[in-house]
Amino acid sequence: MPELPEVETVVRTLEKQIKGRRIESVNVRYEKIVSQEVPTFIENLVGQCFRGFGRRGKYLLLQMDTCVLVCHLRMEGKFYILDSQEPCDRHTHVVFTLDNGQTLRYHDTRKFGRMETVPLGTDFSHWHGLGPEPFDDAFDSTYIQKIAQKRSTPLKSLLLDQSFVAGIGNIYADEILAACHLRPGRSCKRTTHTDAENIAMETRRILNEAIKAGGTTIRSYTSSLGVTGMFQLNCVVHAKKTCGLCGSETKVRRIGGRSSYYCPSCQK
Repeated sequence: MPELPEVETVVRTLEKQIKGRRIESVNVRYEKIVSQEVPTFIENLVGQCFRGFGRRGKYLLLQMDTCVLVCHLRMEGKFYILDSQEPCDRHTHVVFTLDNGQTLRYHDTRKFGRMETVPLGTDFSHWHGLGPEPFDDAFDSTYIQKIAQKRSTPLKSLLLDQSFVAGIGNIYADEILAACHLRPGRSCKRTTHTDAENIAMETRRILNEAIKAGGTTIRSYTSSLGVTGMFQLNCVVHAKKTCGLCGSETKVRRIGGRSSYYCPSCQK
């Protein structure tokens, strides 16, 4: 699933390519992608221009003239920009025809992605119960330790909890814990103040590096807009056979239904 750096990459790339473009028509080819009445969705967007580009957690926030187009890519969602004459394949589910003859197309092999329009000025601070952004001042050591000490779940599960912090997924949770020398299965209750400081610091550092690298391209993910993430070259443990820090063999265990990579030597 695309995580915060990948979504940020898509947002920044879309801004460069379609800012100011007007939507001439909208063709919803698979109605379940849209989380509202499809005629209302189309009516809200036709004639609107793309004015602002933002993100909240893993949600894309595309500001129009009088509404915000909110998109969640889920597992396989991708955007393409193609000429209107290009044929649509069976996995293209929403087509926005633009005023320059191009189309913005939403492609989703597994059909898990969702999009909707919400009023301009909608407060996204607590959108769908999301916690603070990793770059917010609120995401500090005091906050992390306070939440962690109330839970007995593994640290990996805490980082994946979007109500705790928005945008972190499986790849970056593994990398953050490796950088902090903490095992993914360690109980949250054992989190010290130093651990919390390290988690806050390493989360920001790793996500910033990933954004600069354009995200991570693993398996089928790509921004699909002429940008391919390269952060996988910097991964220390995730999907690695040996630790990028010490060279020891990495281990994998299932935590919360997710494969969690760690180094038994570095993460004691």
